Amino acid sequence: MDAQTLGLMAAGFGHAFDPMNLIMLIVGVTIGVVVGCMPGLSAAMGVALLLPLTFGMKPETGLIMLGGIYCGAIFGGSISAILIHTPGTPASAATALDGYELTKQGKAGKALGTACFASFCGGLLSCISLYFFAPMLAQLAMKFGSPEYFWLALFGITIIAGVTTGSMVKGLMSGAFGLILSTIGMDPMEGVERYMFGIDELYNGINVTCSLIGLFSMSQVFILTEKAIKERGSVIKFKDSVLLKAEEIKRIGPTIIRSWIIGNIIGILPGAGASIACFLGYDTAKKFSKHPETFGHGNIEGVAGSEAANNAVTGGSLIPTLTLGIPGESVTAVLMGGLIIQGLQPGPELFTRYAPMTYTFFAGFVLTQFFMLLIGLGGCRIFAHLAKLSDAILIPCIFVLCVVGSFAINNSFTDVVIMFIFGVMGYLMRKMGLNTAAVVLALILGPLGERGLRRSLQLSGGDPSVLFSTPICWILIALCLLSAFSPLLMKFFKKGKEMAAGK
Repeated sequence: MDAQTLGLMAAGFGHAFDPMNLIMLIVGVTIGVVVGCMPGLSAAMGVALLLPLTFGMKPETGLIMLGGIYCGAIFGGSISAILIHTPGTPASAATALDGYELTKQGKAGKALGTACFASFCGGLLSCISLYFFAPMLAQLAMKFGSPEYFWLALFGITIIAGVTTGSMVKGLMSGAFGLILSTIGMDPMEGVERYMFGIDELYNGINVTCSLIGLFSMSQVFILTEKAIKERGSVIKFKDSVLLKAEEIKRIGPTIIRSWIIGNIIGILPGAGASIACFLGYDTAKKFSKHPETFGHGNIEGVAGSEAANNAVTGGSLIPTLTLGIPGESVTAVLMGGLIIQGLQPGPELFTRYAPMTYTFFAGFVLTQFFMLLIGLGGCRIFAHLAKLSDAILIPCIFVLCVVGSFAINNSFTDVVIMFIFGVMGYLMRKMGLNTAAVVLALILGPLGERGLRRSLQLSGGDPSVLFSTPICWILIALCLLSAFSPLLMKFFKKGKEMAAGK
């Protein structure tokens, strides 16, 4: 790491301690924990709902706030998972296995303390890879030309469509649908109107933020509304301390290190996400434990393994998002939408032209982990009561935030209509098992891929061989094929494992 980079890192911490940045960081983490601990909501939903609030802020301040919501929501899901056996977010599903058992034994404080400490360690360690790997990957991205960007966009769509959906066909259908929607607006090369239907507001294409709010938040309102109103179970009161003893920290230390590595790798691989990392972290903790038979009956190693892994995803998922423009998961797709709205294009420029802003965000992400630890340990008892909020309260609150947030983007009622349309689309897609995250990613990457393809053919005089002209192109083509057929490969390995277990 050269002296210039070290100087940018130091300056980033100096700017991150700006009072406004610290205030927004604390607000973001607190909101994130609140969103995370309420079953039915998700980190992506929280970030999408509050994205419009950042438009009037400096880019680094807005990103720090959104990063706080992201990290806070991932940890917040463990509160309801531990106390009422209902994961607040999918990323905390594995935490409920041992966390709730500890609660039934009267050790809810210990379980929450373990979750908070493991989340802090996993998130903080993931910042190391964010600092070291992101600049390296950004330098590689500087070698990309138009053909490489075409294949990169295609790779981003296929990998999230393939990994997060059980069916390869449904995953690719979701990505293709998003690509079709991305063509709405003015032609980027010739300036011709495309599928605008006389609506001037579609000049710049579909507003990404409106589509995010509709697909992730309004669709959840429809899903919650169609079911009987749920009254959450009462939260068990706990009197034991949330602070861990030295021997308990020593006991879960190796588990946290292993889960950090797992979570980081899962985060860097676009499309995998924290929900996969939490189960891998839990399973690995059980395999390496001296007492695996206690897992599922109240073992703090199980809680630590799950929470360290899902929080380690946060830093890892930002690496491909900021350097290549490929979101690691749905939450970073929303963050990427926020960057684009601020006029910032993910890629090498974030580490050259906009390096001060980027390293301020990195420093803020480090500080987020410390504030998450303090807020988590200090507010567990308060946040616990939010986990029992009825859907009768959640539904109107989310609905109002969706409408107000969409309108606030451009003070346009058209944006609200677009949000509702995407809300209905998101509801129907989730019912049919299609992937809403792939649609969002295609909306973002579609224009990038189109420009790459058309510029390549324009420069080569229409010769398609230019798309296969460099080693990087071939590497990306191989990755596209691998990611597209990943569901079939996963089924094959799963079937082989089941056959081996049967024998």
